[in-house]
Amino acid sequence: MNDSPGEVTLLLAEMKRGNSEALPKLIPLVYHELKRLAAHFLRAEREGHTLQPTALVHEAYLRLAGQKAAWQNRAQFMGVAAQLMRRILVDYARQRVAAKRGGGEMRVEVETCETIGGVEQPEEMLAVDEALARLATLDPQQATVVEMRYFGGMTVEETAEALAIAPRTVKREWAMAKAWLRIEISSKAGR
Repeated sequence: MNDSPGEVTLLLAEMKRGNSEALPKLIPLVYHELKRLAAHFLRAEREGHTLQPTALVHEAYLRLAGQKAAWQNRAQFMGVAAQLMRRILVDYARQRVAAKRGGGEMRVEVETCETIGGVEQPEEMLAVDEALARLATLDPQQATVVEMRYFGGMTVEETAEALAIAPRTVKREWAMAKAWLRIEISSKAGR
């Protein structure tokens, strides 16, 4: 099947119009990209993680199938898929922490927020996720940039395309968000 961006955009438009048959046609066109994204997420997880990229893609597909979103293009669709995969892994981390320690918190090093990916422990992912939720209430665009760059592994250009903003704006928002998250996580870890 030809992986043409035009065809993806047309299928997204069909979904927007309520065509329930569009998503099953769309997934084969973006499956390899979704699997690459899932592999990116799982590389940052601990060794021996029970979720595999295929399972993460399938779980994200089930959640995508239930959404009534108005995606404009491939980049925006992939951004939503990245956000869903992040939520799946955060939910998984929450379950692990709850089962292991009854939901305790852990100190997180600031460097966790300085790289894309690299979250080794579920507690770290939860701390970043909680800080990101607080950031979203203050600046939703910065939080979205962090989701796409940190959790989604998207480049500045991909993030700019998905959000329909300039790459320079993405760089500025990314820098400001990292600084805010660094302070927020450090203050929470020091309690």
